[in-house]
Amino acid sequence: MNRGFKVIQPGFLSLYQDSGRHGWHRLGLTTGGPMDRQAHRWANRLCGNNAQCATLEVTVGGLLLEALIDTCIAFTGADMALQINAVVVDRWQSLSVKRGDRIELGMATAGMRGYLAVSGGFLGTPMFGSLASVPRERLGGHRQDGSALQRGDMLHCAALDNRPPCRALLPARRPPRPAESVRLRVIRGYQAAVFSGAQQRLFFSSDYRLTKSNDRMGARLAGPAIGSVATALLSEGICLGAVQIPADGQPIILLRDRQTIGGYPKIGAVLSLDLDGLAQLPPGGTVSFESISIEQAHAAVLLAERKFLATELSKV
Repeated sequence: MNRGFKVIQPGFLSLYQDSGRHGWHRLGLTTGGPMDRQAHRWANRLCGNNAQCATLEVTVGGLLLEALIDTCIAFTGADMALQINAVVVDRWQSLSVKRGDRIELGMATAGMRGYLAVSGGFLGTPMFGSLASVPRERLGGHRQDGSALQRGDMLHCAALDNRPPCRALLPARRPPRPAESVRLRVIRGYQAAVFSGAQQRLFFSSDYRLTKSNDRMGARLAGPAIGSVATALLSEGICLGAVQIPADGQPIILLRDRQTIGGYPKIGAVLSLDLDGLAQLPPGGTVSFESISIEQAHAAVLLAERKFLATELSKV
């Protein structure tokens, strides 16, 4: 296997992530995968990869790599200054790197997570069909134990052939800057019935603050407490984006590394598209909710996918 990059500085939290591990909930294994799915997909697309290819999810920043082969990279997501050999270069485009080049990411000035893709994806041994890192389950990733990158790690990828890599940009040269407030669309579930009409109206009309107690497993919010007629139910499977309301009434939005079952009442589930913005929200950021139907959710997902596939890349 060809060596690709040496980790000089691992950053705050840098993890291998691909599209996730699907079909293993029966064993209690969560899905994992990128917190900002669209940024992950764009990074891969800019390198000519499919979404299953592994990228590096870099939280907060501080990553420094040395290239050991000639290849093509792209970085998307949070605003982190990207430098090659101490020269600032544009993000959201494919870039050529050569053996000996140093790729450095500064600390995020907006957003929380960035995605570094390489041509052909980062390589490793899949676990249950995926390289996705799940630290809580000690599963996947570079060392197959879910742990973050460490100084001195050797990250493998395939060498390019003799053709020059394609350089491409998104048509919008300045992608939307990650916001400090998000409005999340929620599809109400059958358990919404355990919340009175007044409590549901309170939930959908209130602003909440993202607390520091949030991670890849869930986003804990602080704001008006929501009461229900049941504080615990029989445990059942939990979907991505489920909004649990525990006994203290403070909502928890369950994310990529969520547990597979749970018994807290759930008022609904956040539309998967909107979780990308939530993944970039810093602690203290504002969260609000609006209710949509399942038909509206389906339409929004289909429209977003069509827009992604129809967006052409501009060569430069």
